[in-house]
Amino acid sequence: MERRQLGDTDVQVSAICLGTMTWGRQNTEEEAFEQMDYAFEKGVNFFDTAELYPIPPEAETQGRTETMIGNWFEKTGKRQDVILATKVVGRSNMAWFRDNGDEPELTRPQIMEAIDKSLVRLKTDYIDLYQLHWPDRPLPIFGGLGYQHFGDEINRIEDTLGILDELKQSGKVRHFGLSNETPWGTMKFLHYAETKNLPRVVSVQNAYNFLNRIYELGGSEIYHRDKVGLLAYSPLAQGYLTGKYQKGAVPVGSRKYIAPRLNRYETPGTEEAVDKYLALADKHGLNPAKLAIQFVTTRPFVTSNIIGATSMEQLEIAISSIDVELTDDILSEIEEIHLSASNLCP
Repeated sequence: MERRQLGDTDVQVSAICLGTMTWGRQNTEEEAFEQMDYAFEKGVNFFDTAELYPIPPEAETQGRTETMIGNWFEKTGKRQDVILATKVVGRSNMAWFRDNGDEPELTRPQIMEAIDKSLVRLKTDYIDLYQLHWPDRPLPIFGGLGYQHFGDEINRIEDTLGILDELKQSGKVRHFGLSNETPWGTMKFLHYAETKNLPRVVSVQNAYNFLNRIYELGGSEIYHRDKVGLLAYSPLAQGYLTGKYQKGAVPVGSRKYIAPRLNRYETPGTEEAVDKYLALADKHGLNPAKLAIQFVTTRPFVTSNIIGATSMEQLEIAISSIDVELTDDILSEIEEIHLSASNLCP
């Protein structure tokens, strides 16, 4: 398993990152342990989670995923061998995260409460990569394009960085990252880090897959010039690129079966585009999931590709995708499809 540098740090993370958001809802703790054991054995040293997980977010299940990871650390003693990433929620109306019932936002009291609770659940005294799950400003980040201004009643970026600096100085966090962030937001974080001597973000975790390559339009240059790498999530477009949802199918036990909230990948033209990618995989004798995952993993601006699975078969397919060779012909055909159906699912 290839190791890659995390931003401008001395941390080396595996090219495949183990995503965890189904643990505690679609997966039991026993299944989560089996996934972590297998991934670690295959060279995956990078685990990604969040205080929000599991998905879909609910008060009754919130925090279970982190707890399962902490229990695995306690059982195996492998905390020092894993690069651990988690996230603090951004502004929302999900009022069950904080003890006083306040709606989440990136204030000092809330971030401090969030990190301390995550540390307890994860049974560790430090986080390698602490990420802001989404910006503290209104944006169409889960299924929208363009920007509409809704005012400036937000917690300022420089103030947020000041809070994060406290976490770093305390030893609770080694490095920081963004998630679901825009190029403008990423550059603002870098600007205030440089001009005010505040912590520098080293990564941004955004969706990236055949159906959503908008990160290339601005984010990819930031990687090459400022070393803020992409932690790509949803390389299979929430499973749509496997073909399992084609023609209206909803497999029992799938995420769509449990919580039908995947309209991000059901925009006009998407089913036809997926058909083209499935046909491409079939033409070259490839598993469509392996093709889609390896495309993401091999992009030059991707630091690590976050894969997730609800079964061991899915996990084995995802991790073994690193053995797929993407020839020039395959890459050319991918571009032809992309140009005919670009960024249908932002």
